[in-house]
Amino acid sequence: MTAHDRARELIDSAHAADPARTPGGRAAELVYADRVETWVAKLIPAASPLLRLAARCQHLERWLTPRASFPEGKVAYLNWRRSLYVKQANRARELLIAAGVPANEADEVALWVSKTGLKTNPGTQALEDAAVLVFLENEIGAFAAQHAEYPRGKFVDILRKTWRKLSPAAQQAALALDLPPAIADLVREALSS
Repeated sequence: MTAHDRARELIDSAHAADPARTPGGRAAELVYADRVETWVAKLIPAASPLLRLAARCQHLERWLTPRASFPEGKVAYLNWRRSLYVKQANRARELLIAAGVPANEADEVALWVSKTGLKTNPGTQALEDAAVLVFLENEIGAFAAQHAEYPRGKFVDILRKTWRKLSPAAQQAALALDLPPAIADLVREALSS
């Protein structure tokens, strides 16, 4: 077994501890890791084993720091997300080192997971692209339902800002998604303005 294989086992073991379960009984973060890795592989067919491991770390132990652990409001939300990037990056590095992955490779994964160099670092961009595509493909309907009080303009603004984070290849992949009609309409509005 390679160090990368051991790292994958450690990462997936951490995900398996997520108390949130899908209807099929799997840990929610394990399902999320599968989806992010799948999108990375679609966008970058020659993705390295290291990039695929990083994809699995996108939400590593996120459930340990729930959104409710920070105050309400946009500033607190942004602080929560930044804290997650740091925690997830550090935990990813720790697990990779424990698995025997060389420190320079573990550092690279931590850099990508921390969202450092978005738009300039290909690994960071690949993770961001995959995360957004997972959101659009699997989570946006639940997000919209959870935030039904948002005015239409706020949803459009969120989608517009999200779209700008994507690479051109990921934008094309997003346009090809079979979105629910109401969501597809919001996306069209976000792109037209």
